[in-house]
Amino acid sequence: MMKKLAIYLVLICIVAACRNDKGKTETSETSIDSLTYGYDSVKVYSKNIVKIDSITDTAKAVIQYPIFKNEELNKYIQRQVLNYFSEEDKAVIAYQDIAKSFITGYDSFYHENKDTQQVWFLNIDVHVIHQTANYIALEYIHSDYSGGAHPNTNFSFINFNPKTNQPLTLDSLIDKGNKAKLTSVAEGIFRKDEKLSSTEPLAGKYFFSDGKFTLPDNFYVSNKGLVFFYNPYEIKAYAFGTTEITIPFTVLKEIAKPNTILTTN
Repeated sequence: MMKKLAIYLVLICIVAACRNDKGKTETSETSIDSLTYGYDSVKVYSKNIVKIDSITDTAKAVIQYPIFKNEELNKYIQRQVLNYFSEEDKAVIAYQDIAKSFITGYDSFYHENKDTQQVWFLNIDVHVIHQTANYIALEYIHSDYSGGAHPNTNFSFINFNPKTNQPLTLDSLIDKGNKAKLTSVAEGIFRKDEKLSSTEPLAGKYFFSDGKFTLPDNFYVSNKGLVFFYNPYEIKAYAFGTTEITIPFTVLKEIAKPNTILTTN
């Protein structure tokens, strides 16, 4: 039953993919607030075909990413994606290398398991989610399946100031002396969102260490405020998915550093 579930989850995730392209690159272009960028995609497919009932399919690696006229930003985005893979494979130095390496891994698995019904996939999607004159936020979604009960999906966020060509860190927005207050405010919002009382224990129901609320490293700034993001498994079981906490700008004015994107919106 779990094996069939895994197969169908894979099929759902790859249903929109073309079945006969290899190494294809696609481009679209968007312009927001004079910062122009396009989306490119790299697609690599295995030649080893798997038949599941009456359906035939194969492994796929699809990577979509933006290309800006700002080269420093392009390099920074690429480095965030490559960091995940280059630690294991130093030969991975470009998006195409990631896709090829994944398919090579599947092909090796296929040749050792000719009767397999597994169809692997790798989907990487980096896209713009928020932008102002001096800030751009990108969501980086990494989803893959290479066996097991279900695919694995991880969300992370790239925060960048295109005027200074520097990453935007939480420390640049919040004084260290206000981090405890930020955490306290965030916990209040979390408890309200989760319908918990102010004294209800977090231990047992959530995965916080020692039952003590903590903020994740994942964050970005939306048009509503400062957003913190927990991935699946981070504080809840996989079935509960992701969790977001949004701290409104009105609250942040008393916590954030002055003259930042948190206080000038």
